Amino acid sequence: MQPDVSFVIAAYNAEATLDRAIAGAIAQRGVTVEIIVVDDQSRDGTLDVARAYPQDIVKVVALPANRGPGGARNAGLDLARGRWVAVLDSDDAVHPDRLAAMIARAEAAGAVIAVDNMRVVREDGTPDDIMFPTGYLEGLGEISLADYIAGNLVFESRFNFGYLKPIFQRRFLADNRLRYDEELRIGEDYILLASALASGGRCVVEPTVGYVYHIRAGSISRVLELHHVEAMMRADAAFAAAYPMDTGAQAAFARRGRSLRKAASFLALVQHIKARALLKAIGAALRDPAAVRHMSMPIAVRLRRVAARFAVGAGRRSMRAIS
Repeated sequence: MQPDVSFVIAAYNAEATLDRAIAGAIAQRGVTVEIIVVDDQSRDGTLDVARAYPQDIVKVVALPANRGPGGARNAGLDLARGRWVAVLDSDDAVHPDRLAAMIARAEAAGAVIAVDNMRVVREDGTPDDIMFPTGYLEGLGEISLADYIAGNLVFESRFNFGYLKPIFQRRFLADNRLRYDEELRIGEDYILLASALASGGRCVVEPTVGYVYHIRAGSISRVLELHHVEAMMRADAAFAAAYPMDTGAQAAFARRGRSLRKAASFLALVQHIKARALLKAIGAALRDPAAVRHMSMPIAVRLRRVAARFAVGAGRRSMRAIS
């Protein structure tokens, strides 16, 4: 019998947290589920943890080569049989009634995508938090393409929709040939949902908290580097070439493009500072002063001090040349 939901769990070095993710998937109430764990060439005991479950409960795929989060999820999607598919990160968890609530809301509205609220758990002991105010999500009801793009401005979005964990009607993904961009290591979730919305998919919002997002130190999703932003810019260019956008989406897309360019300038500036390439850092700041606004106060102060020392040094060299 076809399950209601296919959980796809991409796992890389997730030995310590995979049980938690699987337990949440197994505990879903009111829906039938299949669980697919894709091991992305882990170097720890992740594969052993996954294979400890009976095969009729957890299907395990061991990739022959590392494909990254998008590639691992695609491998899981290729095997999924459920009416709906839900991606669950290997270090996160879900509440027992999450999928039943999301599917009920989506099917009542005739939508093919649903998102919900998230509880944020930090491993440093900081008290838990709710990612989006419940009233804010209730007011949205649905998320349009323009809404979604506007909620994905790098370093600028008030409520970053890039963290949302949507469920998709599997047939809709198949009919529109939608899969994760395997070139992206950050931002692959954004492009998939944006592509689904641009393909005509309606996305409803279930405002209750169903997903538990764990923040770990060193997680790739928390460490944005210049090459990540450059890859996101290439993916956005491909998206713009592939999908038409209405006026609202075009305006949001232009704002996102500016935010990505500013972020790239900022990260290049940080790279120069870390490499002690002081002249390059000052040059980058002068070429794009707006990028400096992203800098945390200690780094900004440091940059101003470096610039001041450079200016003094340059003045002294000029005086020596004159004398």
